[in-house]
Amino acid sequence: MSPALAATLQILLVVFFLAAAYVPLGDYMARVYTGTRDLAPERWIYRAARVDPARGQTWIGYAVAVVAFSGAGIVFLYVLQRIQQWLPMSGGHSSINPATAFNTAISFVANTNWQSYSPEQVMGNLTQMAGLAVQNFVSAAVGLAVAIALIRGIISRGDPQLGNFWVDLVRGCVRILLPIAALIALVFLTQGAIQSFHSGFGFTGLDGVDHRSVVGPFASQESIKLLGTNGGGTLAANSAHPFSNPTPLSNIVQILAILLIPVCLTRTYGSLVRDHRQGLTLLGVMTVLFGIVLSVAWLAESRSSGVAGNAAGAMLEGKEQRFGVPASVLFGVATTGTSTGAVNSAHDSFSPAGGGALLWNMLLGEVAPGGVGTGLYGLLVLAIIAVFVGGLLVGRTPLFRGKHIGQREITVAVLSILVMPMLVLTGAAITLILPSTSGFQSNGGDPGSVNAIHGFSEVLYAYASAANNNGSAFGGLTVTSDWFQTSLGLAMLFGRLLPIIFTLALAGLLASQKPRSSTSSATLPTHGALYGTLLTGTVVLVAGLTFFPAMALGPIAEALA
Repeated sequence: MSPALAATLQILLVVFFLAAAYVPLGDYMARVYTGTRDLAPERWIYRAARVDPARGQTWIGYAVAVVAFSGAGIVFLYVLQRIQQWLPMSGGHSSINPATAFNTAISFVANTNWQSYSPEQVMGNLTQMAGLAVQNFVSAAVGLAVAIALIRGIISRGDPQLGNFWVDLVRGCVRILLPIAALIALVFLTQGAIQSFHSGFGFTGLDGVDHRSVVGPFASQESIKLLGTNGGGTLAANSAHPFSNPTPLSNIVQILAILLIPVCLTRTYGSLVRDHRQGLTLLGVMTVLFGIVLSVAWLAESRSSGVAGNAAGAMLEGKEQRFGVPASVLFGVATTGTSTGAVNSAHDSFSPAGGGALLWNMLLGEVAPGGVGTGLYGLLVLAIIAVFVGGLLVGRTPLFRGKHIGQREITVAVLSILVMPMLVLTGAAITLILPSTSGFQSNGGDPGSVNAIHGFSEVLYAYASAANNNGSAFGGLTVTSDWFQTSLGLAMLFGRLLPIIFTLALAGLLASQKPRSSTSSATLPTHGALYGTLLTGTVVLVAGLTFFPAMALGPIAEALA
């Protein structure tokens, strides 16, 4: 089978299953967040936490709850790592050092799962399950909750309350993430993924030397790491390891798990606003952006370049041979477009253009289709900006779903999308001027050399990954110093919480308005091909004006060199 045919069949298979799940899952998620009855396990949780599920929250109360919950999660996960050596199922591992524990605690609470360590070498099974896997569930549920809160603000008829964060959090975990993750884990088990509470086993190799193989609860943690668009693996090789991703079929299931909820959330949005054209327009924008990046990355990786590529006859360096180039490219684009960060190949070994496409996917703001919840609310914020700009350009009233977009609303929306560029560019700039951490010096040579240019790309990729809560990396950059652990940790923290706070503030401003008629000729429709084109242009223009100079100094210069 030719690589082109293999790529086409894989894409068609993914599209088919996403299309089959789109309506039922999207409508189900809408019912989850609009239902008035609580399940028995949910009521037990509310009693234990002393939560009144009938009590609503304004945007301030909702934001305080999100920040408080995230802060408590960081403290708990940090302490768990620091006392690991005294816990059961530690596998003989010592406690995590303070800098790494700080970075990891923020990383998993922020849904980033950036890992500056080899998990099998430093993390015990209890830390993996009680700490990292739990955060994979709840951090994804937080993203879902914020997206739903923004939608409530859009459809509200003057009621400033956005719902109850604790109810949204529990329902997201119990009714959506847990059952789907369990089903995906069962599929992985049928394909040969490992699920064990042992730390490993010894064996003698063909060379007569004794070795030890690491095992653990891989299947269950792989499922939620992908479904929740988290990305952190239990093994350093992540989804390239046969214990976690054994077969080409399991690889397709992993890609489906990554895309499933972000794609179907557009149907949820259409159902909640009672206009499915709105959701389909957002889905169309996501599809166009995803398709463009996939085409560029596939074209770049399908052509042999460089000594290794020409010798092998294909761009196979850093790619798992069980999957090949097509599945590696599709996985890479899916993971960088959804804030997942999982990898089944080494992104650092992609061609300059291919690696640049993956980096650009993150710099778009990860809205194609974005992470669980984060992609939808990120694109909705950009949709509101597009309405404001488009209305001004053609002299129409800037209304979004009947809500007036005035100075306060557009200010909060713009602040939300400026957080990520500020963190990426500031973090990369400071890092590159520090002698001990410079990407140029770490790769050696003159600042104009290809090695130095790639060093710049590695640093830019690291901060783009952290600020976008992605978690993947160009592996050629060593990030274990205290500077990287601290600065990337802060980038992950602010890149997660500040956009959430601004998004909830925007939801509160919209919720306090009573909707006006949005069907007159004086307003700009927020559905259809014309508006979809305007929104696509807004996404690309915002990212292009912000990041093109940095891209020109890194991946573009490297590709041209």
